Amino acid sequence: MAGKTKEKERVSTSSPDGEDYMVKLDGKKVKLTSLDKFYWPEEKITKGDLIYYYTTIHPYILPYLVNRPQNLKRNPDGIRDDGFYQKDAGDEAPSWVKSIVIRAESTGKDVDYIICNDQATLTYLNNLGCIELNPWNSTVKHLDKPDYMVLDIDPPDDKSFDRVVEIALAIKEVMDSMEAPCYCKTSGATGLHVYVPLGARYTYETVRPFAKAIAEYVTARHSDIATTERSLSERKGRVYVDYLQNSRGQTLAAPYSARPVPGARVSTPLQWPELKHGVSPKDFTIFTVPKRLDKLGDLFEGVLKERIDLEKGLEILEKKEKRGEKLDE
Repeated sequence: MAGKTKEKERVSTSSPDGEDYMVKLDGKKVKLTSLDKFYWPEEKITKGDLIYYYTTIHPYILPYLVNRPQNLKRNPDGIRDDGFYQKDAGDEAPSWVKSIVIRAESTGKDVDYIICNDQATLTYLNNLGCIELNPWNSTVKHLDKPDYMVLDIDPPDDKSFDRVVEIALAIKEVMDSMEAPCYCKTSGATGLHVYVPLGARYTYETVRPFAKAIAEYVTARHSDIATTERSLSERKGRVYVDYLQNSRGQTLAAPYSARPVPGARVSTPLQWPELKHGVSPKDFTIFTVPKRLDKLGDLFEGVLKERIDLEKGLEILEKKEKRGEKLDE
């Protein structure tokens, strides 16, 4: 378990003369700029506050970033700006920032993806305006084999979180029937993510049909509140269960990643008993999560240590579908 976080809630945001501020991390010099800039203007939360958050919790988030290509989402002007995505490391990255060249399947072009393996790189990305961190589901050692399967549960609006909770619990029930572990975290925005550990045992082409089967099994039994329809017009106000994130190059916010949304929310792992009506993503922010980590530690660590038998799970699910059985039968 990582060491305890510090109690301080604000970081000293700039050098006295307002110039660039240099810090030394992992033996590398990292330049910090514009630390007084308000990233969350309404809440008066600065870029410096964000960097202090990641400095505090870096032992917890790094295991979910190490050796994974990063799809950079940059908001250098804070959350009022839509920001932009950047996949290529670019010419400005320091020489010590690790990267890997991968041929993009969609364009056929080579992309030089940054790999975030240490605190120095994490802080460098934060200084670029990366409020959130978006790693691949697979590492550079097994690019075609994800370490986990993901189901992204997305509500039609911020008033439908109780329905999101119901669907997440329904997925948990399915996985329990297969005697397969699964883990849940807030998306950091309005939804939930359910992760199933795979141990880089299967290819994306194998995992995606399994994810689809789980999503369709659950939504068919909760068709009044959930759907796998991608089209907004076809969802008709229902919760969307997205299984398409299980593809090479697709990314979601990492566990403990901040998000560029009001309140400086954090994508936060939950204990399953916590998942009940009344829980809210708004409760988990860059100011509350460090204390939570001190108390509970990393609730998500099993995602990188366990793995399910996918073939066995799919066989159980198919039998139940054919027989029309309930999950507990």
